[in-house]
Amino acid sequence: MSLSQNIMTALKEAMKSKNTVALTALRAVKSAILLAQTESGAKEELTEEQELKILQKQVKQRKDSAAIFVEQGREDLAAPELAEAEVIAQFLPEAMTEEEVAKVVEEMIAKTGAEGMKDMGKVMGMVNKAVAGRADGKTISTIVKAKLA
Repeated sequence: MSLSQNIMTALKEAMKSKNTVALTALRAVKSAILLAQTESGAKEELTEEQELKILQKQVKQRKDSAAIFVEQGREDLAAPELAEAEVIAQFLPEAMTEEEVAKVVEEMIAKTGAEGMKDMGKVMGMVNKAVAGRADGKTISTIVKAKLA
Protein backbone atom coordinates (compact mmCIF):
# COMPACT_ATOMS: atom_id res chain seq x y z
CA MET A 1 0.00 0.00 0.00
CA SER A 2 1.38 3.38 -0.95
CA LEU A 3 1.84 6.24 1.46
CA SER A 4 -1.11 8.13 -0.05
CA GLN A 5 -3.37 5.13 0.45
CA ASN A 6 -2.18 4.75 4.05
CA ILE A 7 -2.97 8.41 4.68
CA MET A 8 -6.44 8.04 3.15
CA THR A 9 -7.12 4.99 5.33
CA ALA A 10 -5.99 6.87 8.44
CA LEU A 11 -8.13 9.85 7.38
CA LYS A 12 -11.21 7.63 7.20
CA GLU A 13 -10.41 6.15 10.62
CA ALA A 14 -10.01 9.65 12.07
CA MET A 15 -13.41 10.60 10.64
CA LYS A 16 -15.04 7.52 12.16
CA SER A 17 -13.44 8.08 15.58
CA LYS A 18 -14.08 11.85 15.44
CA ASN A 19 -10.39 12.55 16.16
CA THR A 20 -10.25 16.22 15.17
CA VAL A 21 -6.49 16.62 15.63
CA ALA A 22 -5.68 13.68 13.36
CA LEU A 23 -8.38 14.77 10.92
CA THR A 24 -6.94 18.27 10.61
CA ALA A 25 -3.38 17.01 10.18
CA LEU A 26 -4.26 14.31 7.65
CA ARG A 27 -6.43 16.66 5.60
CA ALA A 28 -3.52 19.09 5.40
CA VAL A 29 -1.20 16.29 4.24
CA LYS A 30 -3.72 15.09 1.67
CA SER A 31 -4.10 18.64 0.42
CA ALA A 32 -0.31 19.10 0.14
CA ILE A 33 0.04 15.83 -1.80
CA LEU A 34 -2.79 16.76 -4.20
CA LEU A 35 -1.27 20.21 -4.66
CA ALA A 36 2.12 18.68 -5.50
CA GLN A 37 0.49 16.33 -8.00
CA THR A 38 -1.34 19.12 -9.81
CA GLU A 39 1.60 21.51 -9.56
CA SER A 40 3.83 19.28 -11.63
CA GLY A 41 1.00 18.54 -14.05
CA ALA A 42 1.68 14.88 -13.45
CA LYS A 43 -1.09 12.42 -14.18
CA GLU A 44 0.67 9.64 -12.29
CA GLU A 45 1.19 9.24 -8.57
CA LEU A 46 4.02 10.97 -6.75
CA THR A 47 7.02 8.83 -5.93
CA GLU A 48 7.42 7.66 -2.36
CA GLU A 49 10.45 9.94 -2.00
CA GLN A 50 8.38 12.98 -3.02
CA GLU A 51 5.62 12.00 -0.61
CA LEU A 52 8.15 11.63 2.22
CA LYS A 53 9.51 15.11 1.49
CA ILE A 54 5.99 16.52 1.71
CA LEU A 55 5.41 14.77 5.04
CA GLN A 56 8.73 16.02 6.42
CA LYS A 57 7.85 19.55 5.34
CA GLN A 58 4.46 19.31 7.06
CA VAL A 59 6.03 18.06 10.31
CA LYS A 60 8.71 20.76 10.18
CA GLN A 61 6.11 23.50 9.60
CA ARG A 62 4.14 22.39 12.63
CA LYS A 63 7.19 22.13 14.87
CA ASP A 64 8.39 25.56 13.76
CA SER A 65 4.94 27.04 14.42
CA ALA A 66 4.84 25.41 17.85
CA ALA A 67 8.27 26.82 18.68
CA ILE A 68 7.12 30.31 17.73
CA PHE A 69 3.95 29.94 19.81
CA VAL A 70 5.94 28.76 22.85
CA GLU A 71 8.36 31.64 22.38
CA GLN A 72 5.41 34.03 22.49
CA GLY A 73 3.93 32.33 25.55
CA ARG A 74 1.01 30.75 23.69
CA GLU A 75 1.20 27.13 24.83
CA ASP A 76 -2.52 26.79 24.06
CA LEU A 77 -1.70 27.18 20.36
CA ALA A 78 1.53 25.17 20.46
CA ALA A 79 -0.06 21.97 21.82
CA PRO A 80 -2.32 21.29 18.81
CA GLU A 81 0.56 21.96 16.41
CA LEU A 82 2.76 19.42 18.19
CA ALA A 83 -0.10 16.90 18.29
CA GLU A 84 -0.59 17.28 14.53
CA ALA A 85 3.16 16.87 13.97
CA GLU A 86 3.02 13.58 15.89
CA VAL A 87 0.11 12.33 13.77
CA ILE A 88 1.97 13.12 10.54
CA ALA A 89 5.28 11.72 11.85
CA GLN A 90 3.64 8.28 12.16
CA PHE A 91 3.88 7.97 8.38
CA LEU A 92 7.58 8.83 8.22
CA PRO A 93 10.21 6.09 8.39
CA GLU A 94 12.05 5.73 11.69
CA ALA A 95 14.52 8.57 12.12
CA MET A 96 18.24 7.87 12.13
CA THR A 97 20.36 8.73 15.16
CA GLU A 98 23.06 11.37 14.85
CA GLU A 99 25.71 8.63 15.03
CA GLU A 100 24.13 6.80 12.07
CA VAL A 101 23.94 10.02 10.07
CA ALA A 102 27.59 10.81 10.94
CA LYS A 103 28.60 7.38 9.66
CA VAL A 104 26.80 7.99 6.34
CA VAL A 105 28.39 11.46 6.09
CA GLU A 106 31.86 9.98 6.61
CA GLU A 107 31.21 7.36 3.91
CA MET A 108 30.09 10.03 1.43
CA ILE A 109 33.06 12.25 2.22
CA ALA A 110 35.38 9.31 1.57
CA LYS A 111 33.49 8.39 -1.62
CA THR A 112 33.60 11.92 -3.05
CA GLY A 113 37.05 12.80 -1.75
CA ALA A 114 35.68 16.03 -0.27
CA GLU A 115 38.35 18.10 1.41
CA GLY A 116 36.69 21.27 2.65
CA MET A 117 33.64 23.46 2.84
CA LYS A 118 33.74 24.00 -0.92
CA ASP A 119 32.58 20.40 -1.34
CA MET A 120 29.72 20.70 1.15
CA GLY A 121 26.98 20.87 -1.51
CA LYS A 122 28.18 17.72 -3.20
CA VAL A 123 28.34 15.81 0.09
CA MET A 124 24.94 17.15 1.25
CA GLY A 125 23.27 15.99 -1.97
CA MET A 126 24.67 12.49 -1.69
CA VAL A 127 23.83 12.19 2.01
CA ASN A 128 20.27 13.43 1.43
CA LYS A 129 19.77 10.71 -1.19
CA ALA A 130 21.28 8.07 1.07
CA VAL A 131 19.18 8.85 4.14
CA ALA A 132 16.00 9.59 2.13
CA GLY A 133 13.63 11.03 4.69
CA ARG A 134 15.13 9.44 7.79
CA ALA A 135 17.02 12.56 8.93
CA ASP A 136 16.25 16.26 8.69
CA GLY A 137 18.37 18.65 6.68
CA LYS A 138 19.47 20.69 9.68
CA THR A 139 21.02 17.65 11.39
CA ILE A 140 22.74 16.57 8.17
CA SER A 141 24.05 20.08 7.54
CA THR A 142 25.45 20.40 11.06
CA ILE A 143 27.26 17.06 10.83
CA VAL A 144 28.62 17.75 7.33
CA LYS A 145 29.95 21.16 8.44
CA ALA A 146 31.61 19.60 11.48
CA LYS A 147 33.27 16.86 9.39
CA LEU A 148 34.47 19.18 6.62
CA ALA A 149 35.71 22.00 8.87
